[in-house]
Amino acid sequence: MKRIPGIDFTRGTVMIIMALDHVRDLLHVNGLTQSPTDLTTTTPQLFFTRWITHLCAPIFVFLSGTSAFLSLSSSKDVGRSRRFLWKRGLYLILLEFTLVNFGLYFDPGFHTFIFEVIGAIGFGFILLSLMSRLSTKAIAIVGLVILFCHNLFVLVPFGEDSIARAILSPFFGPGAFPVFGRTLIIAYPPIPWLGIMLVGFAAGKCFEWEGQERKKMFVRLGCAGLLLFVLIRFVNVYGDPVPWSSQKNALYTFLSFMNITKYPPSLLFCLATLGIMFFILAFAENAAGRLSRIVCRYGKVPLFYFLLHFYLIHLIMFGVLLAQGITWEQMDVASGNFGRPVDIRNGLALWQVYLVWVIVVALLYKPCCWYGRYKATHQHWWLKFL
Repeated sequence: MKRIPGIDFTRGTVMIIMALDHVRDLLHVNGLTQSPTDLTTTTPQLFFTRWITHLCAPIFVFLSGTSAFLSLSSSKDVGRSRRFLWKRGLYLILLEFTLVNFGLYFDPGFHTFIFEVIGAIGFGFILLSLMSRLSTKAIAIVGLVILFCHNLFVLVPFGEDSIARAILSPFFGPGAFPVFGRTLIIAYPPIPWLGIMLVGFAAGKCFEWEGQERKKMFVRLGCAGLLLFVLIRFVNVYGDPVPWSSQKNALYTFLSFMNITKYPPSLLFCLATLGIMFFILAFAENAAGRLSRIVCRYGKVPLFYFLLHFYLIHLIMFGVLLAQGITWEQMDVASGNFGRPVDIRNGLALWQVYLVWVIVVALLYKPCCWYGRYKATHQHWWLKFL
């Protein structure tokens, strides 16, 4: 499949931003004790540091669907491509519970398993391998229905001890479940994220159009998404489980308006983030120059970057803790706190978090360049999975 620079640029942009969120998670001084979107304790700087990274997961999932469409549409053996899609889905779920979980917690005992974006993409690929026999229009309709209606799941009148509720809830909403003496956290319930992937799959049709026509469509979709976000959010009845409200001043009222729910991704969350994504895609149509090429380097090897950045950030975190006088004995990796002690003040100020973020992204540039070249010049079967 021929690479599309606009997709690589957009994906690279959000991969770079994504590292900021994970540096903040592991290193910010209040990362374990304070939610950056809690308006009673946050600051505007911390709020928007978190908010800008909302773009990453939905765009990553959306473009995974788009890439699946482009791969299937260009394949000479569609059946084989469908089989590869579900195999890659299973592989990604396995990867989530092994290398990704270990990179996040550094817990060799795997006391906590967490199902996040890589697992959600894997789940989506498996269903896409089955649904790809449907028309693109039908897949788009299913995706939009999920995207616009999954917030209604909480209104279904299940009984407290309903078996149906126990089975379906992990697919629609986050939760923690005991499994064989371990804790399984569903952070990315797969059905809402599947809706985003299916819409992304259908949007792959746009990449069959001429460049300027495609750019105009992206601008229209971006405007429509953001306008719809503002209108639905202003009405304050549906679209997000947390309504906005007047706060102590106009700035914090605006923060309340923008405080949308990611777990699971609400309709308003999807409209805002995907609306911005379409503007990035439109800009990427004419993006050129050295900066664009650098961003694309990351976008060409997203999974490689994703795995590597977790391990690098975690090693930096251990170095910071040791420099702050925390001993290895005080780092409890089995607690689910990444190894950071909660009873001893540790971590970095927000400006230092940004500095570490820049360092992490810079350090990963050369490895991404190397792997991109290696992938382009070698035909090993495993390269298709990484």
